Amino acid sequence: MSQPQPIARHPVLIIEDEPILRIDAIDMVERAGFEAVEATSVDEAIRILESRADIRIVYMDLDMPSGVKGIEVAAAIRDRWPPIEIILTAASHAKANLDLPVRAEFHSKPIRRREIVAAMHRMANQTAA
Repeated sequence: MSQPQPIARHPVLIIEDEPILRIDAIDMVERAGFEAVEATSVDEAIRILESRADIRIVYMDLDMPSGVKGIEVAAAIRDRWPPIEIILTAASHAKANLDLPVRAEFHSKPIRRREIVAAMHRMANQTAA
């Protein structure tokens, strides 16, 4: 009798420099049934995206350290990796003030886990189609 094949888990790249928030995001992603791939910086995230063609969802905080503009990072990801869906979060931004990249969603902090998880599942279903 053959063993059932394991269900493939969609990887979600989490870009978050704050350790507590990153751990919380990893927990949320894994509890939702996805594979959490973590990056503590934009440079690390770019290296991961260059090496992992299977990543189709990025979850990132717009509030970046050292003057990095998260919205510009999201736009660069969109331009370089068009199939990737993007979920953006921030405490210091309002959706009305953001020029979101195509197929990017914004969720203000504190986040509502159910909304984020629903967005991830919707995005995973879109990328699988």
